[in-house]
Amino acid sequence: PLSGRLRIGVIPTVAPYLLPQVIKTLTRHYPGLEARPREAVTQKLIEDLLEARLDMAIVALPVSEPALEEVPLFSEEFILVRPMEDAGMPVPSADKLGEMRLLLLEEGHCFRNQALSFCSTTNAPPRVLMEGSSLSTLVQMVGAGIGVTLIPQMAVDMETRQSTVSVFRLAEPRPSRTIGMVWRKSNPLSAQFTHIAEIVRECGLRKLCLSP
Repeated sequence: PLSGRLRIGVIPTVAPYLLPQVIKTLTRHYPGLEARPREAVTQKLIEDLLEARLDMAIVALPVSEPALEEVPLFSEEFILVRPMEDAGMPVPSADKLGEMRLLLLEEGHCFRNQALSFCSTTNAPPRVLMEGSSLSTLVQMVGAGIGVTLIPQMAVDMETRQSTVSVFRLAEPRPSRTIGMVWRKSNPLSAQFTHIAEIVRECGLRKLCLSP
């Protein structure tokens, strides 16, 4: 069985919502495994993987790096978060969302680029009112009536539980992202990493089933 040190990178928009369960489950399956998680944006994780400072990473796909193996794990929707007073209003289309006061993560976060891509229209770029370093900050600002934001499905329960916000699924085709695991193709432990990826997939799907 797999044992020893395992250095796992995770992007910030996944880490707080999935990582605790992943580490707990890995420890149960592999008692001799010493998981060492590290949270960082995708670009940094890819650099660390290529330089062998990490063994594997949980990121949004694709990363399009020829030296890395990409294994899709699950997809999750983007959820709209609005002030509580907007609860009765129609859910905006992508075009309308681009015209609203958007609160997004700062540069460097892949989730920012994915959200911008969904909100972009041919007429004008989205109105980004504020950039934050965490989803928690963005949700709190929405609760204060500053604007609206998009967050990944796994984050909904933790980030909105104690906030005065309303949460909505967007209309079809709903925006989503694919979360996957990547590692160096040259890593001799590739076969074992496939088993770890399956454990992470199960943790993710379980988390999504519990999401509102």
